[in-house]
Amino acid sequence: MNELLAFINSFQTMDLETEKMIKNLFKEQIFKKNELIITEGEICSKLYFIKSGLVRRFFFNDGEDLTEWIYTDHQFITSLSSFFEQKPSFELFQACEETIVYSLSYHDEQILLEYPLFSKFYTKMLRYYLSKLNEFHHLYKSMNAQDKYLYLLRSFPHIIAKAKLKHIASLIGVSQETLSRIRASIN
Repeated sequence: MNELLAFINSFQTMDLETEKMIKNLFKEQIFKKNELIITEGEICSKLYFIKSGLVRRFFFNDGEDLTEWIYTDHQFITSLSSFFEQKPSFELFQACEETIVYSLSYHDEQILLEYPLFSKFYTKMLRYYLSKLNEFHHLYKSMNAQDKYLYLLRSFPHIIAKAKLKHIASLIGVSQETLSRIRASIN
């Protein structure tokens, strides 16, 4: 729980009462390698903070699974539109290795949002991540495959170090063979 509290306090310092409620409402869960955390077509009822592990977000297109992002330690994950709007998810989240998370149910999120300091944290965190996401999509769309790989290598080396090559290839939109050629040309 210390990782979660440190992350939250890095955005907004919590008081003891709010920290106590966070500790009470977030629950530790363990997902086995390849286990689905969030399933397509179901309403996502939880928000997760990754204590340790690796999770990929993907969707199916014409029977092929396409990786949208790969998450590692100390990141929040959820199917945003599904969780926030309580509607079926169009994407899936899968543990790529044994993954330990702290989960918060939608109902308990509503309770925590009544705590002003947690609400301030939440607003700050969402603003930060929405800004970074907007910036990322702007940059990423204009990059070719090699630039995308180099960007991941510089900005997210933990993804390159831990994720399967097929998931990295899917993330940057190339075949595994093309990714191998890109990696060989860089080395």
